[in-house]
This record gives sequence, structure tokens and C-alpha cells, in this order.
Amino acid sequence: MALLSTLGEPPLEESPREACGVVGVVAQGGSVDVARACYFALYSLQHRGQESAGIAAGDGRSASLHRGMGRVAQVFTEETLAGLKGHMAVGHNRYSTTGGSQLRNAQPFLLDTLDGPLAVAHNGNLVNADRLRDRLLRRGVGLSSTSDTEVIAQMLAAPSTERRGPDWEGRLRALMDVAEGAYCLVVMTREGLYAARDPLGFRPLCYGRLRDTDGRPAGWMVASESCALATAGAEFEGEVAPGEILRLDARGCTLLPPAASREPALCTFEYIYFARPDNIFGGRSVHAARMRLGRALARECPVDADVVFAVPDSATPAAMGFAQESGIELTEGLIKNRYSGRTFIEPSPRLRNDAVRLKYTCLPVNVSGKRVCVIDDSIVRGTTMAALIRLIREVGGAREVHIRVASAPIAHPCFMGVDLSTHGELIAHRLSTGEIRAEVGADSLEYLSREGMIAAVGGPRLCTGCFSGDYPLDVSVAPGVKLRFEGRTPGEGA
Repeated sequence: MALLSTLGEPPLEESPREACGVVGVVAQGGSVDVARACYFALYSLQHRGQESAGIAAGDGRSASLHRGMGRVAQVFTEETLAGLKGHMAVGHNRYSTTGGSQLRNAQPFLLDTLDGPLAVAHNGNLVNADRLRDRLLRRGVGLSSTSDTEVIAQMLAAPSTERRGPDWEGRLRALMDVAEGAYCLVVMTREGLYAARDPLGFRPLCYGRLRDTDGRPAGWMVASESCALATAGAEFEGEVAPGEILRLDARGCTLLPPAASREPALCTFEYIYFARPDNIFGGRSVHAARMRLGRALARECPVDADVVFAVPDSATPAAMGFAQESGIELTEGLIKNRYSGRTFIEPSPRLRNDAVRLKYTCLPVNVSGKRVCVIDDSIVRGTTMAALIRLIREVGGAREVHIRVASAPIAHPCFMGVDLSTHGELIAHRLSTGEIRAEVGADSLEYLSREGMIAAVGGPRLCTGCFSGDYPLDVSVAPGVKLRFEGRTPGEGA
């Protein structure tokens, strides 16, 4: 899947662009409105994608689909939800990486097949999508979109070998044998619902049990994050392990173990920025991981300051940890406008600065005349940070502004579903830390070390490609890749 930035279209936002969110629901006994449950789960996953949303529902014989551009509340109404009938449903929130932000690329994809209706929702990024697309085209399969999710759907709908019966588990295994990259899939078939997570486990995927008003089992749900289960009234049961397939049907919940064992490579940025703090990922609390990042930052990068505060909201737990470890007073210095939407709408520097002032305001009562330490989770291009520092000085009246970043410098693009700009747009690839400090206008600026970041997150092996340029798989086959990492081809290793 090609990132927008690798195709020469730079992102208009400072913050990393989120991955998508997926959800699936199977009801048992008819007491659960599956489309409504999907709606509320998607509503809580909008931090992962707000460009389009969709839900497909079915009863095993037929299926219906509604999708549209915009946020969940803009796409669905009571009438559209009422038209989505059945005991199964899959849903999707989209941020586009492969394929433009167009209705034809919105998900889920719904196909009529010889084995019944097939709906697919996908979160992630296939680095070998072009090769898989060419394979389908050579077999005479027509494609109507530029999304790699349709490639996945068509590969499942028309397996390369003839099989007796649908054998969805076998088809998923065959897909997972050739698909390279990050993917969490939720697949609705005639027989039931399947969910699968790539063998490296880049993106989160979890499942839980639904109960009726009397507390009796009423169905199952799978979703990108555990917060979506809670919003829809499901009890968290566990995570789908890397390489694992989950089957939800009339018999209940069945976990099908990975065909082969591989060392995981969970996305570090899920812990730093993407996932909601109330999520469980890799068996660990995201909020607790961000607190640990803040504490590690305070130990590695001490500062003489009167107060410390976060760039809200994802850096708030890190600021809490920093304050606890350093003993510096924690306060609010920036207030985020909840209705400002995306930071950058226009690319000109003047309008970008105006957009920052629309999104944030400063609290002079907590800032004026003080030495302030501002905690952020990351710096991508530096434009937002420079504008925030001006805001804190000019409106807040701060005497000194010290920046501490609760992650290592982002110096390389991502090829696993996160739009982190090109090398030329990443400020940490172009400039040293001292040069970044001067560029953004801070009195001091320091990052958490890569080693400190990994230790603070803890748990299984992490993907640190955007920090180190060393990826856990070969990205040289990714569409549009014409990059070199310190004289070597991407994917060759250190």
C-alpha cells in the first residue's frame, strides 16, 4: 500500500495520521441489534479514522451495506441503521493511506460470491499490494477501487486453487501466507464472522462477549481496541494473537492458532499516540505505558522549570509521569478545542499557524512569567511545535519554554499503515536535535532515547522502523518506494 507521502502528496498535518478501525459483531438469540452495536463501537474508534465509515450486515443468505464520507454520526441515521438487518455485522472507520479519500475506497467491501455474501474490513497496510493486485489482474479479476482492501476481498472470494466448500479458514491461511505488511481483518461470510491479525501483530485486535439486559450471553464482538468493546457493552475477553484467526458463529467463539510462529513486531506508535489510553495492547495498558514514558523522560532529560504541562491529549499521561518523577508541578497550559477537527486544512505557513490557534488556546494564569516544560508525544515536521511555542510565549507570557518529547526522534517513513511523511519532510531526518530546538524556537529541547522508549513500553518486540529505519519486513517492494536508508536498500537490515 503506498502512503500519500511516497506518491508526492505531502500530508497537511503535523501529527501522524492514524490507522483505521475495524469491528465485527455476531448475535446469538436475536437480543442484539448488530448494526447499532457496530455504530457505537465505531463511534469510539474515530481517533483511528474520520474520512469515511461503513457497516455491512447480513443473515447468512443476504447482506446489506451502508457507507459514506465523513464521521460516524454524519454517515449513519436511525433510518440507515434500521435498514441493516441480520445477526452479523462488520464495520470500518477509514483514514486513507492506499487509495484516495473517495467513496469508492470506503469500507467494508461487500461482494456476492458463489459461497454467499462476503464483507471485508481491513486495518493496516500491505507492502506487496501491487504484486497481489497484478496476480489478480492476470487471473482476469476486475477491480473497482485503488484500495488494497479490495485486493484482499477478491483474493478471499476467488482462491487460486479449487476447494470443495467455502473453507474460509483455508482461504485466510492462504492469504496470510502471501500478504506482507500490517493487517487486521474482519470478514463476514455466510457461515459466520472471521477475524485475523497479521503474524507480526503490528496493529491491535481484541474480542469480547456481549450480554443481554439480564446478563445472559448474547453474542460476540471483535474490534481494533478494547475501548470499542466497552462502548458497545461487551466484556473484554482477550486479544487476537499475532497470526491467529478468530471465528465467531452460532457455536460461539473459536480461536485458531497461528500456522507458524514468528517473533511479533507491535507498533510502538500505538503506545505513544494512536491507541486510546483506555486500550489494552500487547497485554499492557496504553495509559500505563505512556506514564512510564513520561517518567523515563524525566530521568533522562531533567529540566529546571516551574510547571510542566502536556500538548493535549495524547501526551497527557506522559506529562503526568514526568511531573511525578521530576517533582515539578503539573498544570494545564494548553486547552484543546474539541471541535476544531484536523489541524491543517491549507498548506500555507500563515494558515497553519492560524489553524494551531483554532485548535489550542493558552492559559496565561498558569504560564505567565514562568519557566514552563511542555511535554509532547512526538514531533513530525515541527510546524505545529513552532506555532505552539509562539502561542505559549506571546499569549501565555512564558519566560522560558522547554520542550521534552516522550519518544525518540521520528527520522523515517512508515510502510505499515501510518502516514509519517517523507524523509525530506521529517524534521528529525534533516536536522540534529540542537538544530530542531533552534528551528522551533525552544529554550531547550530533548527527546527520550530509543532505548529508554523501548524499555518504558516493555513487553514483546516492537516495530521501531520510523525511529531507526530498520523494518521487521522487506519494504523495498512497497508501491512508490524510491528511498535509501543510509546507503542501503530498505529491508536489507542493519
